[in-house]
Amino acid sequence: MEVIPTVDVRGGRAVRLHQGDYDRETVFEDDPVAAAARWVEQGASRVHVVDLDGAREGRQANADVTRAIVDGVDAAVQIGGGIRDLETLRATLDLGAARVVLGTAAVRDPQLLREAVALARERLIVSVDARDGLVRVEGWTEGSDVEAAPFVRELASIGVERIVYTDIDRDGVRGSPNFEAYASLVADTSMAVIAAGGVSALDDLRELARCGVEAAIIGRALYTEDIRLPDALAAVA
Repeated sequence: MEVIPTVDVRGGRAVRLHQGDYDRETVFEDDPVAAAARWVEQGASRVHVVDLDGAREGRQANADVTRAIVDGVDAAVQIGGGIRDLETLRATLDLGAARVVLGTAAVRDPQLLREAVALARERLIVSVDARDGLVRVEGWTEGSDVEAAPFVRELASIGVERIVYTDIDRDGVRGSPNFEAYASLVADTSMAVIAAGGVSALDDLRELARCGVEAAIIGRALYTEDIRLPDALAAVA
């Protein structure tokens, strides 16, 4: 199982939100490029970058930062947040992103999603962000009536090859991931599943590996040093 550190960018800084709440922010690094470089120096082969401002505003707001991360680290970079049209998706791929993450647009614009699948193919990830079984959008700030499980099945039928699934209530807090949900997702779909939210101990990573997910995204636990990245990589090697 791959371990992927995340760099969440808001206002040009690397931050973490508590359960997706923009009013409950912790700033961990003034320089997101330095944060990404640190994770790569410690062994990460891939970094997950989220433009939090873009996710909420509907347009990329920290494109200069994400571009600098792509240019500045020797690792694959997957980028999400504010990608709401095909032009932006194509531009993000062209700047060198290994993968692009589509969230709100995948929920609200099925035609765009199909076009994105055709364009990006295996470089496309769809972000499924759920609370109480329902998908949330606009940087998790708005609810929807879309049930997560049927939506995941629909994504598979369209040709999506990979999703990142976040249980919002577990994100940015101490605790454990929703192992039951991940085991069920892996069993019910042919898509690769990336787990996000709630990893706070090495045993969490080992259990996610047993669930069969392709990768786990880690944020707060790395910044607080509750988990050291070399230890995390060794735990699931």
